[in-house]
Amino acid sequence: MKVLKLFLLAFVLFFSSLARADEGMWLPLLLEKLNEQQMKSLGMKISARDIYSVNNGSLKDAIVSFGGFCTGEVISSKGLVLTNHHCGFDAIQNHSTLDNNYIRDGFWARNYAEEIPNQGLFVTFIARIEDVSKLVLNGVTSGMSEKDRQALIEKNMGLVKNAAKRETYQDAFIRGFFEGNQYYMFVTETYNDVRLVGAPPSSIGNFGKDTDNWMWPRHTGDFSLFRIYAGKDNKPAAYSTENVPFVPKKSLSISLDGTAKGDFTMIFGFPGRTTEYLPAAAVKQIVEVNDPTKIAIRDKALAVIDGFMRNDEQIKIQYAAKYASIANAWKKWQGEVLGLNRTDGVGKKKKYEEEFNRRVLASAQLKQQYGTVLGDLEKAYAELYPYGIARDIYGEIIPKIELFTVIQQLKQLKAAQNQGETAFQAQLPKTKERLREFYKEYDSRVDVKLFEALMPIYIGQDSAYSAPSVRQKSAGYAGDYARWAQELYKTTVLADENKVLEALDKDPAGLLNALTNDPAVALQTELAQNYSAKVLPRLTEIQARINALQRTYMQAQMDVMTEKKFYPDANSTLRVTYGTVKGYEARDAVAYDIHTYLDGVMEKYVPGDYEFDVPAKLRELYQKKDYGQYGAAGKMPVCFIAANHTTGGNSGSPALDAYGNLVGLNFDRVWEGTMSDINYDPSICRNIMVDIRYVLFIIDKYAGAGHLVKEMKLVHPKKKK
Repeated sequence: MKVLKLFLLAFVLFFSSLARADEGMWLPLLLEKLNEQQMKSLGMKISARDIYSVNNGSLKDAIVSFGGFCTGEVISSKGLVLTNHHCGFDAIQNHSTLDNNYIRDGFWARNYAEEIPNQGLFVTFIARIEDVSKLVLNGVTSGMSEKDRQALIEKNMGLVKNAAKRETYQDAFIRGFFEGNQYYMFVTETYNDVRLVGAPPSSIGNFGKDTDNWMWPRHTGDFSLFRIYAGKDNKPAAYSTENVPFVPKKSLSISLDGTAKGDFTMIFGFPGRTTEYLPAAAVKQIVEVNDPTKIAIRDKALAVIDGFMRNDEQIKIQYAAKYASIANAWKKWQGEVLGLNRTDGVGKKKKYEEEFNRRVLASAQLKQQYGTVLGDLEKAYAELYPYGIARDIYGEIIPKIELFTVIQQLKQLKAAQNQGETAFQAQLPKTKERLREFYKEYDSRVDVKLFEALMPIYIGQDSAYSAPSVRQKSAGYAGDYARWAQELYKTTVLADENKVLEALDKDPAGLLNALTNDPAVALQTELAQNYSAKVLPRLTEIQARINALQRTYMQAQMDVMTEKKFYPDANSTLRVTYGTVKGYEARDAVAYDIHTYLDGVMEKYVPGDYEFDVPAKLRELYQKKDYGQYGAAGKMPVCFIAANHTTGGNSGSPALDAYGNLVGLNFDRVWEGTMSDINYDPSICRNIMVDIRYVLFIIDKYAGAGHLVKEMKLVHPKKKK
């Protein structure tokens, strides 16, 4: 009897782990069917239709894909959009100069006329979502090759998209879900006139910089403000001085009541990519091989760039965005390895697979369909192992030696020239513009040191996957990579902005002809050809096999583990995730609470420091405790955490309370829980949000931009109880 009870307990614990309240990135149109009951049990006071509706204004109508890489939300009836400082950073950087350094000093438009246009920046609303699986998969059979299958699917998607009912100003795209077992269409509205309205100085918007990135406790006011402009008919329009502020179907109300432990929270946004359903073999390879390889390369790159940025203000401006981008993934991967090891991510996957196999083998039909899928995946990942390392080395090193980027741009122009004069003249202005923008954020001194630091890693890999001619060049320098780098950059014209841009203006054909004898071009060509010959074909073949097996395994899980509610992996489409405000235990004897305050900013303050300096005005407000209506019990809240399942792309997503009011701005995850992209664990996976009261405090009390707050609708939902 005792044995039976223990078995039943283990059974219950196993299956309870399959449906966690705080895990999942759910399609908003399916909330009513799959999630509404559970969301209300956690404290939600609104309905699923308040979140997503096609016929009536709903929360989805206030959510935008910001630039295609982040999320934003509309917070006023005049098209004001809130997103993260790091999401708006490229725009802030592009408008910054040594004389008007908006990165260092911040920027606040006092009126519409001062709001700054941003070429190429856009926001996209989702008008509706439709399940088009049957139409897209029409004619697809299990016996098709991957190539034929994909060709038919792409053809079907084109037909479905063309037949979709939409307005002339709307567009549509279709994405695959559950590894291509289902497909949904998203009808969109994109606005291309988006202007910078406000941003705090980086000492607030990026307080703590790299040291605090991915960490808790956090004290970062990671926000920026933009405004959507439209034509006078309120429809999308190209930038024009005649455009007017956009009037949205829905804008978010803002709660001044804050959050407490156990409060329901919901994140609405565009998460980028997760891989929650990988087999144990894949996760093991990520933890032991792929992440450590990429971390080691970025260690070297970051050390080089950081050394220059700390000693040269111009380089700091030029490389700030690149450095942040490199450091972001570098630190995330470290946390991913830490979290997966600590929570035994691989072991948990293996236990899940044992139960999966037990069920499959107990059924003749399931055994015939899925009996070998896990074994086949394990074999495929074993074959992938050396090619995955070679891919990561090449993919990490080549883009960071930016001389190769110039070469690639010029090769594209050369290819156009080979197609004839018409193609050449069409490509030439594009190449000029790209390289002009590129050189604004490039310094050859930095690039020389990056070459010197990274090429030894390329040469040091298994010789079966590196270029023999490049290894011979390296041997000729007897390991003196500094001398190799100096000679290479002295003999190429391509590291010199003035010479390249002048040649493109005066004699582009001559510049392209000179590429033939350029040693840097020869080196880049050898690297690329070797990768294309030795690595890419086999890598592509194995990965295609893995993709097909993973699609089968995904369908198998849904067919076999029938008690589990499955959510699709993130793929940059609109999703809802929900949970509650709660702390966590990071490690032995270290437990974290849910809120941080301005007191913590001052505790971290280091005068003049690159990461922890604090503006004088903010210190003054703190000394006077001048928090206005935004403080709580004599303190100024800054950030909070909750168990919402988020990832990249959720940056800038609104954190909503039980009533759908804005309470925070999502911007990060805790370091110990970054493995949530691969294996969500409720014990340590937490998302980090700026408290909306801190955002308003900085706008109003610090920046003196109270006119922006007046646009917003501020509410006190907890006082209505």
